[in-house]
Amino acid sequence: MDAALDLLNLPLFTILGEHVTVLEIFGFVTGALCVWAVSRQWIWNWPVGLVNNLAFLLLFFGAGLYADASLQAVFFVLGVYGWIVWARRRRGGGGADALLAPIQRAGRRDVVIALVATALGTVAVAWLLATETDSAVPWPDAFVLSASLVATWLQARKVLEHWWIWIAVDLVSVPLYIVKHLYLTAILYTGFLALCVYGLVGWRRDWRRQQAVAGRSADPAAIPA
Repeated sequence: MDAALDLLNLPLFTILGEHVTVLEIFGFVTGALCVWAVSRQWIWNWPVGLVNNLAFLLLFFGAGLYADASLQAVFFVLGVYGWIVWARRRRGGGGADALLAPIQRAGRRDVVIALVATALGTVAVAWLLATETDSAVPWPDAFVLSASLVATWLQARKVLEHWWIWIAVDLVSVPLYIVKHLYLTAILYTGFLALCVYGLVGWRRDWRRQQAVAGRSADPAAIPA
């Protein structure tokens, strides 16, 4: 185990005087693949994401980002849940569109739960980090943890609005990782931000197409005799 960890923490090159390790590069690649796959609604985003969770758990723990490290463990569980949900929904219909689980829209209840959970989670986790750990950035670390959990929960249910939460998470994460000298990870999250915008636009387009197909199916006049 120690030999494996030594290999993962082997520095390959430097960015702004900081070593970039094998582990950080592995997290970079799997993270980018995962977000791109989500934007394309490909179900294999979940297993790739599970591998990415394990990589970032080790990376963040080593950097003293304890909330982010703990978050990866929870992400792993939510990733298994999301994989199951998407797999069940894609088996539930017929025709070509059955390959994709349908995109949902957030209702008022979803919005309230998301906002309250993010706010309460941020306060609670920030207090815990400030009082029980040596974290130098408890508030942004806590927000990233809480908002990411909410975003993953909505993503597992394939709710379109989860992209907005990921965008907020990325906007906070980039300066956070720069402060912690995780420059490659900061670059990765900048890429995540662009992919999230791409995913939001794509999911909106697909949702409108999905609604149009549903409307034609529900209209007897649109169904050939």
